[in-house]
Amino acid sequence: MSDAATLTPTDSGETESLRFRLEGMTCASCVARAERVLKAVPGVAGAVVNLSTETADVRYGAPATPEAMAAALAKAGYPAREATVTLAVEGMTCAACTGRVERVLKAQGGVKGAVANLALRRATVTLWDGAAVDVSKLVAAVGKAGYSARLLEEAPPHDPEAEVRALGRQTVIAAVLTAPVFVTEMGGHLVPAFHHWLMGTVGMLPLFLMQFVLATLVLALPGRRFFIKGIPALLRGGPDMNSLVAVGTGAAWVYSTLVTFAPEWVPEESRAVYFEAAAVIVVLILLGRTLEARARGRAGAAIARLVRLQPKVARLEGGEEVPVSALVPGMRVVIRPGERVPVDGVVVSGASAVDQSMLTGEPVPVARGVGDPVTGGTVNGTGALVVEVREVGAATVLARIVALVEEAQGTKLPVQEVVDRVTLWFVPVVMGIAALTVLVWLVAGGGVAAALVAGVSVLIIACPCAMGLATPVSILVGTGRAAELGVLFRKGEALQRLSTVRLVAFDKTGTLTAGHPVVTDVLGDVLALAAAVEAGSEHPLASAVVAEAAARGLAVAQAEAFEAVPGYGARAVVGGVAVSVGSERMFSAVPDALHSAAERFAAEGKGLLFVGYGHEAAGLIAVADPVKETTPAALAALRVLGLEVAMVTGDNAVTAGAIARRIGIDRVEAGVLPEGKGEVVRALGAGVAFVGDGINDAPALAAAEVGLAMGTGTDVAIEAGDVVLMTGDPVGVANAVRISRAVMRNIRQNLVWAFGYNAALIPVAAGALVPFGGPQLSPMLAAGAMGLSSVFVLTNALRLRLVKGV
Repeated sequence: MSDAATLTPTDSGETESLRFRLEGMTCASCVARAERVLKAVPGVAGAVVNLSTETADVRYGAPATPEAMAAALAKAGYPAREATVTLAVEGMTCAACTGRVERVLKAQGGVKGAVANLALRRATVTLWDGAAVDVSKLVAAVGKAGYSARLLEEAPPHDPEAEVRALGRQTVIAAVLTAPVFVTEMGGHLVPAFHHWLMGTVGMLPLFLMQFVLATLVLALPGRRFFIKGIPALLRGGPDMNSLVAVGTGAAWVYSTLVTFAPEWVPEESRAVYFEAAAVIVVLILLGRTLEARARGRAGAAIARLVRLQPKVARLEGGEEVPVSALVPGMRVVIRPGERVPVDGVVVSGASAVDQSMLTGEPVPVARGVGDPVTGGTVNGTGALVVEVREVGAATVLARIVALVEEAQGTKLPVQEVVDRVTLWFVPVVMGIAALTVLVWLVAGGGVAAALVAGVSVLIIACPCAMGLATPVSILVGTGRAAELGVLFRKGEALQRLSTVRLVAFDKTGTLTAGHPVVTDVLGDVLALAAAVEAGSEHPLASAVVAEAAARGLAVAQAEAFEAVPGYGARAVVGGVAVSVGSERMFSAVPDALHSAAERFAAEGKGLLFVGYGHEAAGLIAVADPVKETTPAALAALRVLGLEVAMVTGDNAVTAGAIARRIGIDRVEAGVLPEGKGEVVRALGAGVAFVGDGINDAPALAAAEVGLAMGTGTDVAIEAGDVVLMTGDPVGVANAVRISRAVMRNIRQNLVWAFGYNAALIPVAAGALVPFGGPQLSPMLAAGAMGLSSVFVLTNALRLRLVKGV
């Protein structure tokens, strides 16, 4: 990333410098205007704009900020470009970690914003796309904060199974070492006879020494991770989950060691050891993290399945096998029956049916022959194909889908802002509550041992992990499930916005209808004659007539003396007979039966082609853009979800009204030009989603609260909307709404649990119920509850994999 911005102090040390790359500058007046708006920002000492390089170099000081200057430029019509860097970050374990990573990245020069994602273990950094930036400084800043970072492209692929195995091994080691400590200590409490036997045969001091050795091994080996990360974070003033565990287990170990080797320093009534608590806490938290890692791996399974769709090897036309990475456009590959298509391309030989369900969700294989496109990752059917490579690497549809899903999974929803504000202070507040708990117990005369138990329980039971995972893990699972159903959320925020829409407005052509005309009715034996004439016509309905004749297997004669009659139709000589095809006004004699049928077809919104000899009509062909088979089911599903439905189209009111009546839409905006659709959508009010083809409907997609762009599975309009529907099936709209609502409901459940858990159990751990005869929570139970809290959030999010399509 050599093209991003940096802030550099000047010699005076009072101002800073920043370079913006600008869009929209075309002339000298643009330069002057951009300089004026920059200099008008309070705190800007100077600004120089260069038209040839499209850059603006600014010197500024307080109160000016890069955001304020960028906003002024955008308002003037010269928005500042941005660049993005994605870092793979290891070591984040809770919401406090993600908050710290974000803060240190945002503090770096030239950084506009940063979002750290606990579920993906990544940080996405947005930079002002101006002067040079040294990515190594971003990596170093994260490293200085106590986490390991590197560019995502340079990081080895994360192996969740290896992480689970490593955590599992550490959990087993900790459990084996802890078992004798737990049995001798807790067994003696539960079974008095066992306690007396131990005291009589082993003795108290040897038991304490055995527990000391084993507990020390647990903390020094499997539990070392908490101290390596937690103590430095605490000393830096940014304590995290590891700090809570390190302080809690460390306090229990230090106190117990003191009782073992210097009992005279401890009041006689408080001489109890808690080695078992320190050891069991490590075991339970490691077990919780093992379960968490396993669940997180399952949460990202959808994107992993997409990545695995592309074969590693392709077979060239000559029979040679080469890595897919070695393919370049223009090469030809052979795809045998049952094999996966390696890259995007066009069929140059053969015919088959291709299963695209893994990419589009369409269950029925699609026929593919010469000239048809095929998409990498799909499965060839029973025929052999020779395919010419058109797109490779990151340009393929599969790669773009994966990138799109990963981008959505890495975003932060607006609801996350509340969590961020809480987690910023959560761990320091918990440590303060723990210290206050110990003090209150000591003042109240509860004794050192009871005070220690209460303080350690508060530290251990607090769970910022659940808070940090509540939102991103739901997005991770939800967007993955959406991709399996052929719905791609291009922007994570669209998940939240789509869940609150009240009305869905559809474009008609290509969205609710097939997008191309077909023959629906033929009156008279005139189809072959009409096809002969229309074969030479460029009229939009001509291709439908020719295609219908071919579909019926009709013999179409060669037309001669073709003549287009503007505003009327066309005529030609077919088999020695003059044949005319066109509108009714082309014929002076039209039978009453044809005239009546024409009125009926016109009322249904169909296009009309009269066919006759000379000036006398002999037949009639009706052509229409047919409604998609799934349109009625899609609209019904949206109404079940409580949504209003509207149609916005450029068709005339008669055609639009006929189709709307047929599919049950009451609200219709007809005769709207593409540039006017945006205004119509805005006039519909707030909470409107618009569904269109992503190209002609771009203004409406941009104006809507959420824009849903229709794709075809091989030509996805990724840049057109907030949500991309991989198929041309309008049922995808209902699926998108269902998933967005399910994800937001899941997030709310997770947040209620995460906040409610901490709000309810921290006071219990502190001993708030003891004065009322209630229990005091032991550190071991606190560790178990804390581990299960994160597992609950992850397990709840995994339920999103069960969301069914319509």
